[in-house]
Amino acid sequence: MSVTGDDSAPTIRVSADTPDRTVVLEAAEAAAEGTVSVLSVGPTGSPSSLGLCTIDGTTAFHATPTPEEAFDLVTALAAGDVSTDAADAVVEHDPEIKTLPVPDSGPLSVGTRQILGPCGWIAPTETPRPTADEHEPDTIRSRVTAAGLLGRGRADGARDASVSDLWERARNASGDPVVVVHAADTDAPADELLCQGAAGHVLDAASIVADAVGAPDVVALASDGASEPLDAVESEVTIRTAPASFRVGEPTMALEALEGSDRIEARRRPPGPEKWGLYGRPTIVHTPRTLLQIRALLADDTASVSDTRLFTVRGAVSTPAAVELSSNCPLSDALDAVETDGDRYVIGGRFGGVTETLDVPASAPALEAADLGTEGVIEVLAPDDCVVATVGERAAFAREENCGRCVPCREGSKQLHGALREIYDGDFDADGLRTLARVMRTTSLCAFGAAAARPIRTALDAFEPEFRAHAEGRCPTGSCEGFR
Repeated sequence: MSVTGDDSAPTIRVSADTPDRTVVLEAAEAAAEGTVSVLSVGPTGSPSSLGLCTIDGTTAFHATPTPEEAFDLVTALAAGDVSTDAADAVVEHDPEIKTLPVPDSGPLSVGTRQILGPCGWIAPTETPRPTADEHEPDTIRSRVTAAGLLGRGRADGARDASVSDLWERARNASGDPVVVVHAADTDAPADELLCQGAAGHVLDAASIVADAVGAPDVVALASDGASEPLDAVESEVTIRTAPASFRVGEPTMALEALEGSDRIEARRRPPGPEKWGLYGRPTIVHTPRTLLQIRALLADDTASVSDTRLFTVRGAVSTPAAVELSSNCPLSDALDAVETDGDRYVIGGRFGGVTETLDVPASAPALEAADLGTEGVIEVLAPDDCVVATVGERAAFAREENCGRCVPCREGSKQLHGALREIYDGDFDADGLRTLARVMRTTSLCAFGAAAARPIRTALDAFEPEFRAHAEGRCPTGSCEGFR
């Protein structure tokens, strides 16, 4: 159930994260009787605020409202009361605001909300656009070039590389370009969140990119959770639901999925997708994170736009949270949005780097220099999580999930997993593991194989004594006791 009312009327917003959401919406609508706008919104990124009541520039945040509480909140709104006394937070703001008003404290106050801004505030299908002048292709390209924008996520065709350079190669290639919205990376929860919270903005940004590169059409490949909100937007974009596979996160494997290939495997490069992509056409592949960064650059007040990155903090935390950090902020700032007693981390998703410090700026160059992943995930390990077991599980995943197209990844992942198992038998060859990891990183066909050895590589650098302890029959955390 989704009801969109008059923005000027008293409004209750019910987040996608709300328990029993449908029942809560029905209760709210039953109490509204046309005097209150009931708006079904996407997730905010933090489940600490699931019901938002607004009147004339005052918004009260209510965590996990029950149907009964929703009925009472709407009844109070109809009488002109925003119910601030029972609220978890109250924010005064411009009545015409188009982004979520941020409380002074709590998870939502952490970082910034430049890209996350609409999530949890607008109807996901809403598609307001910048002014017509800013849609001129030359203007779009020049702004993206001047900003030095880099692609976000392994699913992006310009992953940690220049977006404008990618566009230029596609424009100079033979054939009509096509833009692909890649929202199907199972390792990137922030992309799905953006689709659920601002699907209209995502597809609008894709249309802007199509204008910039002269692409006559746009196609979206989305996860189950992202495809429904994207499909609900009134647009000419073709929406396809992707198979639930980690490997589809690689751009060329995503194109294989779109083309209906029986076997999903990486394509050889060169040429890259921007020259020979979907059905042989020049193809621009962008994630929702990249697309909304582009859209932010074209907003009216461009002077306020900064370079930010989205991170999902999960693992040994009280409640996962999505946090947007400016590129010069340390990753440690993201922990302010969660409760945890963990002090070791995997940065960058399934094949992220293992570390005990978050004193690293959130920018892609800084993360790469620290040999940490740039996928936008901060996974907190619990105090009793064994580092050796953690990287072993990821090596097993790489062995099972690689596409098998290239030898370094296919055979390297098998050897990597086997070498880690041998540690439990007392055979630990640190130099051999490092050499194998280096070969996989430098010779694999795609990013899957290049990244698959990162967990073991970084874990060895930071925690080599724990590997040696396992070879001696002892797990420092106690979680692997009795393995010999």
